[in-house]
Amino acid sequence: MRKPTLLLAATLTTGLLTAALPATTATAAPSGLSGDFNGDGYRDVAIGAAGTQVGSAQLAGAVVVLYGSSSGVSAARRTVITQNSAGVPGTAEELDGFGSALAAGDLDGDGYSDLVVSAPGETIGDRDGVGSVTVLWGGKSGLSGGATLPQPSSLAEWGGFGSALAAGDFDGDGRYDVTATGQSHTRLWRGPFTRTGTPAIQSSVGELGTTYEVTAGDLNGDRAAERVYPFATDADQGGDVDYFTWTGTRFAMKYLPNADGFAGSVADINGDGYGDLVLGDHQDPSRYKASGHKGGQISVWYGGPNGPDPAQQPTLINQDTAGVPGTGEADDLFGVALSTGDINGDGYADVAVGAHGEDVGSARDAGSVTILFGSASGLKTSGAKSYTQNTSGVPGTAETGDDLGQSVRLVDLDRNGKADLVAGVGGENGHGAVTVLRGSASGLTTSGAKSVTAADVALKGNGNFGWAIAQ
Repeated sequence: MRKPTLLLAATLTTGLLTAALPATTATAAPSGLSGDFNGDGYRDVAIGAAGTQVGSAQLAGAVVVLYGSSSGVSAARRTVITQNSAGVPGTAEELDGFGSALAAGDLDGDGYSDLVVSAPGETIGDRDGVGSVTVLWGGKSGLSGGATLPQPSSLAEWGGFGSALAAGDFDGDGRYDVTATGQSHTRLWRGPFTRTGTPAIQSSVGELGTTYEVTAGDLNGDRAAERVYPFATDADQGGDVDYFTWTGTRFAMKYLPNADGFAGSVADINGDGYGDLVLGDHQDPSRYKASGHKGGQISVWYGGPNGPDPAQQPTLINQDTAGVPGTGEADDLFGVALSTGDINGDGYADVAVGAHGEDVGSARDAGSVTILFGSASGLKTSGAKSYTQNTSGVPGTAETGDDLGQSVRLVDLDRNGKADLVAGVGGENGHGAVTVLRGSASGLTTSGAKSVTAADVALKGNGNFGWAIAQ
């Protein structure tokens, strides 16, 4: 019998999980414009809508791609893909959750970025909800067709395999690799990939077992991306943070025993040439979790030639930190979603922090996104700004359950050298939306701000549009 509660839990985590695309060299990805699915020189944005009804199948799921251009994105330039789309493996079925997690990269080396998509509720044969991971191939006309990545045979039913995805060059060979998380199994596929979805090498990350989160980016400047897997344990409910680094011959596991958090992103925030790890610890302190701050907090672990020094004192920022708008309140979920990119073009990566539990006036869980800027001295709070749907120029109105900030993505969509904000508003009108604010030399501007709703892209059912955005 199918169990929708577990699928929902897996789907909810996808807003927490983002593979990094930093503003500078911390990407550790092969050459080419990651996220440019049609090869026109503009990055595109892929948005998950795991609750979409396809035919009569409820919660089957879909992915919406908005294509970048000199004027940014619009609902008119889009592709909507489901498991019923031509060339896409599988069939859209109830509770599949296709689009729950997303990651982008040129897996087959043809010069077009591809999209990796999970369906953590996918049923295989007589095994309910074991999950699957699919690659959609980029090309001159955008994404079309695809292949399923080899699936481990030992997956647990309703285990949420594919809860999180990350793509990057993990072993420094110039090829994209992919990792996926889920109950009982953390997976690694190493490129290059054939058009049938076959990787050069595939393996289980046996040291870990069950994980639901992953972040990737180059923390030590060796052009190979580290894979960061936070997960809660009985001893550390705030997130036991481990990562894997390439030694030249093998992957070595390292630890950040004092780090906490689940959402993550990697970027060079202080301009020293090394990627820095930003973690979001959105949970309130409790009797079971001593760490953190009321309403949530983020931490920055600065990279170096050996990766982040575990003994360093990280930068800690919450809504009660001087200069940060707002106040730390229970269940704000500050840090539940993170993304990094250079919004103002000054060469330092900035951070977008989602807090979809933020109350705005009497509107509960209306949500907010806070922008923090990088500098030579690291992440700073001066100039920080928070955006809600009641901010002048931001589309919409803050309403109960809108959940602005459920997902966030900083990406230069119009090729002006400044990252734009794409923020998920997962509860908008009960179906979801994304809000787009453009980057400028002075930070984000609401001039020309856009909203794209589930109705604008013709999604049916619950939608959950904006719950996940590809990094």
